[in-house]
Amino acid sequence: MKTKTSKAPGSFPRPRGASRLLFEGEEYRYEFIRTLVEHEDHEPLVIARRRPRQGGAPHFVLIRRVVMPPGEERRLRAAEEVQLATRLHHPNISRVFTLEEYEGEPYVIMEHMSGCFLATAMDVALLQERRLSPAFACYIAAEVADALHYAHHLEGEEGRPLRVVHRAVSPMSIRLGRSGEVKLGHFGAAYSEQPGRLRTPPLVLRADLTYAAPEVFLFEPLDGRADLFSLGVVLLEMLTGRYLLDLPDLPPVPGGPPGAAQYSAEVHAERRAWAPPGELAHHVLSLRPEEVERAAGDVPEPLKRVLHKALRREPAERYQTGGEMREELRSYLRDLGRPFGPPEAAEELASLLEPGSLREIAALPIERGVLRASGKAATKKRLH
Repeated sequence: MKTKTSKAPGSFPRPRGASRLLFEGEEYRYEFIRTLVEHEDHEPLVIARRRPRQGGAPHFVLIRRVVMPPGEERRLRAAEEVQLATRLHHPNISRVFTLEEYEGEPYVIMEHMSGCFLATAMDVALLQERRLSPAFACYIAAEVADALHYAHHLEGEEGRPLRVVHRAVSPMSIRLGRSGEVKLGHFGAAYSEQPGRLRTPPLVLRADLTYAAPEVFLFEPLDGRADLFSLGVVLLEMLTGRYLLDLPDLPPVPGGPPGAAQYSAEVHAERRAWAPPGELAHHVLSLRPEEVERAAGDVPEPLKRVLHKALRREPAERYQTGGEMREELRSYLRDLGRPFGPPEAAEELASLLEPGSLREIAALPIERGVLRASGKAATKKRLH
């Protein structure tokens, strides 16, 4: 859908006029509210007011600029993402409304939920020298596992399996609502078997490599179990405050990819990461149960078992479906003997985002406008 207004090259359109208009589509006007994410390692996001041109109530949306090299593929990839995302109807998956295009630049229009990214909650906990509670981390992971189970079993026309694999499950693709909601978003890197989909070129890694499963680095066929590995990495980070692959030097991997430098020279990573692809591949393919045990530390034993199963190198040894992982996580919550659901999650998130407790902290945030007087202090691993 074509739109019209003025914009700065390589950025969002400039807000203009009293309404701070970004651009106009055939059905809606988009008015700038504030920038939400503006960081070189993440696709830019703004919050905007979406106002129907023919009258009706406006509502808030997120607008994501698709960051890829200019050209026809960028537009086609954005259209493919929207086509897939609009098929996804699940309470734990962020809705995608449409694709707007201005001067050849595609913009994905998504639902906005008041809250923050999981990455923000995790980093704020680190700033306060505290951890997310095991129940909170387990609840979030169970909700995401439920969303993944749905996506992995999504069918297209005539009941044909689409075999969706998210490929970018990470703390920046999981959003937490102030009422305890958990939503998985950003299916822009997803694999699927939609008719007419664009094929990934040879030796291109299309995934969030910081959380990717071993089979991604080996260019092996992918299925939903790769996403469950990624969710395991996120769960361990929530429970411990430590990034799993922040490990000491590991020995070479027999049968793995070539040396890190050679591997990095031969492959192309579509998304930025905190380390070259070869180094990340080395760490992921060297991961053994001993490292998982050491990283898990004092995590409760039932959740440690979840981590060990999710983080196995061989997909056949992991959870086979998101539903299996979801049920084991929810079993842990039931065994606590006290409820933990949206109200309890909302209460814990509110305690993290209390501005008064962070008034003295000054750091540059990835996500803006969540905390009144705070930001994020994170390691290079968290700024992936």
